[in-house]
Amino acid sequence: MEHEPLPSKDRAEVRVVAATPEVARRVAEVLRRCFASTEQRSYPAGREGGTRLHLTLDTASAAEPARSWLATSESTDQDRSHADEV
Repeated sequence: MEHEPLPSKDRAEVRVVAATPEVARRVAEVLRRCFASTEQRSYPAGREGGTRLHLTLDTASAAEPARSWLATSESTDQDRSHADEV
């Protein structure tokens, strides 16, 4: 299985899957208040009418409270993917 290339050091690729476009936009808005981001891209997600939203966050340009959280957070050996992630 091939994986997508990793984003650059201070970037994070975020995928939001929601039942409606409005819910996905609300989540993206919260993320944009904490981090600088690229323009979001949205796509249909399944036959039920859901929405998949993609955006890239710049973690080097974090605002509070994300900045203080990033400064105190640590990676652990328990970093795991969800069972349905590829």
